[in-house]
Amino acid sequence: MTTKTDATDGRLLYGCMGLGGTWDTAPYGAGDIAAAEAAVEAALESGITRFDHADIYRHGKAEAVFGEVLARAPGLRERIVVQTKCGIRLADGERPGIYDLRGPSIVRRVEESLARLRTDVIDVLLLHRPDPLADPDEVAEALTSLHRQGLVRQFGVSNMGAAQIAPLRARLDVPLVANQLEMSLQKRDWLEAGVVVNTPEAAVNGFPFGTLEYCRDNGIELQAWGALAQGRFTGRQETPQEQATARLVASLAERKGVTPETVLLWWLRRHPARISPVIGTANPERIRACRQAAEQEPDLGHEEWYALWLAARGVPLP
Repeated sequence: MTTKTDATDGRLLYGCMGLGGTWDTAPYGAGDIAAAEAAVEAALESGITRFDHADIYRHGKAEAVFGEVLARAPGLRERIVVQTKCGIRLADGERPGIYDLRGPSIVRRVEESLARLRTDVIDVLLLHRPDPLADPDEVAEALTSLHRQGLVRQFGVSNMGAAQIAPLRARLDVPLVANQLEMSLQKRDWLEAGVVVNTPEAAVNGFPFGTLEYCRDNGIELQAWGALAQGRFTGRQETPQEQATARLVASLAERKGVTPETVLLWWLRRHPARISPVIGTANPERIRACRQAAEQEPDLGHEEWYALWLAARGVPLP
């Protein structure tokens, strides 16, 4: 029996971006609902009980088909954590896509997500992208109102650095519990920012140095989207370096009796900064390939962890 977990339990999340059919406004169908049910069931079988959404995924259809799944499975809502995001407005005709964290917009987007998800509360709401025009006081007021109304239990951010998180934290009485960033063995700027200080590489790294440390010191879970690197080390290698890294991943997996996906997720989870990978595939078999990473603590030694990093990096450390 799967039981509901804490909203920041430090393990895996299932990313629902692949649910709901096509990336357009065409309606979803019975096949899309069936595919969502299969993905959710595979996640639950793998010990994953946190489900990550965003209001823009498939133009809202990801949330809507998930709401259909919840409606068809009495009792499921009480056993899972539902997380969603707001703050991005997709392009519409000649209007370009923009970011929007105005207070009324946040509230409206949450109400729309609740309706699509067919639930009366969102467990965790993340602000999807930084809005340069956002007023921290107005954002904090909107989040506080949603919390007081019982519409959202906890809050977090996504794709933000420490300097963007701190002003919001200072204005909230409730904690920010998560920051979701792209993190994988392929996307390593978050890791390398801490070791290229005082080297020429620092000028081109770009990741806001100190963000991992800030989140770790303030109890903010780091959630890693793109955690499996789009299959680059488990299926579709595009460069000799990726092929060499994939061979090392496969070798470690065979030695430890786990799947290659598990090794990649262990590599993230082994970091002391409370990294929780988000599994984004809609393929039930690939979801199940992550089961050992959800159920077991990382079994990667110090030198094994570094061997993976150096293989993916392709050049020695500074």
